[in-house]
Amino acid sequence: MLVTNRFVVDVDVDVADDFTERAHAALTALAARPGYLRGQLLRALDDPRYWSLVTEWESVGTYRRALGAFEVKVSAVPLLAESVDEPSAYEALATAAPGGAVSVAESDRAAGPYR
Repeated sequence: MLVTNRFVVDVDVDVADDFTERAHAALTALAARPGYLRGQLLRALDDPRYWSLVTEWESVGTYRRALGAFEVKVSAVPLLAESVDEPSAYEALATAAPGGAVSVAESDRAAGPYR
């Protein structure tokens, strides 16, 4: 499961430095939780105001449980609340390793009208 939170950050050095410090703390808190696989703090090459915090998790359950941990509530949740208001959690429905074939996975979503 992939979670991508996008941010728009003022290019003022003090603001960007503060954001980076808080993002590192959030990434550290998330990385300490069970089910965390990897994460990155990214900045757009074309416009330095645009940042993303991308994390990968074993499952939606491990991600949701991580959000309930005290250190995540203190260090990550306030930052995540500042992200662009849009869907951020995605399930992998197809993957391919370098030079490999596409592997298709079933959705974990409950059957219903949104499928």
